Amino acid sequence: MAYLVPSEFVTKMVDAGESKIFMSTRDTVIRAYMAGAMLTLAAWFAVTMSVNTGVPIIGAILFPVGFSMLYLFGFDLLTGVFVLCPLALIDKRPGVTLGGVLRNWSLVFVGNFGGAFTVAVMAAIVCTFGFSSPPDKVGVALGHIGESRTVGYAAHGVAGMLTLFVRGMLCNWMVSAGVVGAMISTHPRERQGDRHVDADHAVLRHDLRALDREHVPVPRRPASGRSFHVVRLPVLERDPDRGRQPGGWARFHRADALRHARAHRAQARHRAKHVR
Repeated sequence: MAYLVPSEFVTKMVDAGESKIFMSTRDTVIRAYMAGAMLTLAAWFAVTMSVNTGVPIIGAILFPVGFSMLYLFGFDLLTGVFVLCPLALIDKRPGVTLGGVLRNWSLVFVGNFGGAFTVAVMAAIVCTFGFSSPPDKVGVALGHIGESRTVGYAAHGVAGMLTLFVRGMLCNWMVSAGVVGAMISTHPRERQGDRHVDADHAVLRHDLRALDREHVPVPRRPASGRSFHVVRLPVLERDPDRGRQPGGWARFHRADALRHARAHRAQARHRAKHVR
């Protein structure tokens, strides 16, 4: 693992924000739904451990596991897209508008709420044996937490709302720091200036680029990649999860295992000569 300085990983953040803005409605809602569900499960797990052990610090240590997992799975929290999407707008990426940012925020909010509400209903069923008995000690603890997060602030009037706002802002900062932290590190091989790609159309993979069936080096920097594509790059394999994305060539995908680009470099060049 290698460390990325701010000037390097900020490009990754802008690219991530741009991809989330252009993500389809279905994918955005599903990822947000799973993020809300997983984070709620993590909170439930943390409260359960704190109540059963009597040591709150154990729950505090275990809760970040769920947060880490949802980002490793590629799910989206509203607090995360709050920091990523505006970066693409500030960077003036083509096609990125304020409406696109607000659309992403709205969809992620709906997905997060739906996932969290689903887990909350399941937790209520578990803690009350299908609503047939009073809640157990974990359910009581969850109820007190929910009460303190709502009427607990209302009892203090405007001062309570100010406190709620500041605490929410601090929470968003912490989540944003986690999102940034996930992009600070990278594999050492990813820091190489250029990468070489075998341009055999039979072995095209996600994020590999080909120029006139030739073996070509493509800069790692996203901006350079875009300018290269505009000038001469005729075929750019897109994200396989985005079948409706403009420019995606679905017929290039193959069901069998893909060959390693470097290992079959000579074979790809040989095929290219015979094609010509």
